[in-house]
Amino acid sequence: MKILFTSYFFSPSLGGIETVSALLAPEFVRRGHEVVLVTKTREEDAITSRPYKVVRTPGPRELIKLIRWCDVLFQSNISLELSWPLLFIHRPWVISHQTMLLHPVGHLSWRGRLKYYLFRYASHAAISHSIADSLPVSSIILGNPYSPETFKLMPEIARDCELVYLGRLVSDKGIDLLIEAVAELHRRGLTPRLTVIGSGPELANLQELARSLNISRQVEFTGPKKGVELARALNAHQIMIVPSRWAEPFGVVVLEGIACGCTVIVSKTGGLPEAAGPCGVTFEPGNHLSLADAIQTALTQPGFRENLQSVAQNHLARFDPVVVAEGYLQLFERALARG
Repeated sequence: MKILFTSYFFSPSLGGIETVSALLAPEFVRRGHEVVLVTKTREEDAITSRPYKVVRTPGPRELIKLIRWCDVLFQSNISLELSWPLLFIHRPWVISHQTMLLHPVGHLSWRGRLKYYLFRYASHAAISHSIADSLPVSSIILGNPYSPETFKLMPEIARDCELVYLGRLVSDKGIDLLIEAVAELHRRGLTPRLTVIGSGPELANLQELARSLNISRQVEFTGPKKGVELARALNAHQIMIVPSRWAEPFGVVVLEGIACGCTVIVSKTGGLPEAAGPCGVTFEPGNHLSLADAIQTALTQPGFRENLQSVAQNHLARFDPVVVAEGYLQLFERALARG
């Protein structure tokens, strides 16, 4: 099968879609299929050898040529800029929905309305029930994969750090709530250390918040980490916290934390509870007291973390790239059979 895989963002850009695309494309190739990945990310990365071709910002003629070449067009999120040749060239079209199209106030833009109209001509997968429920069409549920080769237990690393946050430092992610929860735990007589891994525009504000709450000695901002360095850092921590205010579509970082042996605490919104599954606990989004309660339980209740970790392998198996890729390939085959 010739698969034209569009990922609007791709390496060297960093993010969830970029990670998922980089995991699925080589898995399709390992199954014996030809893959060309098209992206709007212009910058070249340091990777010189891939088992598939990457085409960056193709012009109209090149995109038309690629659509004619492929047997199926697979898009990680719908992109009008990378699918318009389907108006003239019929090919099966499969969309993996990685996020919602609604604006925060609940209204669709004109582009969103056009995308909704075009959905009738495609086959669909959603990365969580939360995303599927937001769509006007039926879809199968295929959670995003993580990298089990990178994110795994490393018994040689001492798990002597308590709390870790991983992600962008922006207001939607709720890191301020996490810092307030740590301050609340301090008032209760608990002084866990928090490691904040990531970068973003809220860094200075978050550092000032920690100082104003008199817990700056408990909070360390490390900047971004990735790959093995990140996996080693996660293995040194007991609890990963994802305190997002907004409805995250899924949460690959949650899977990475579980795979590295962390108990995960996530806000009860969007696809985060699905990513955590039976390996984590939830708290009320936007409520730092609810978050403090969850952290306190995980820190102080004997056997709590061990019980959650005992089911990790069964949960993670659903998100192995081999399993997720097979789900997509079956969807491609059904789309091809329908013509």
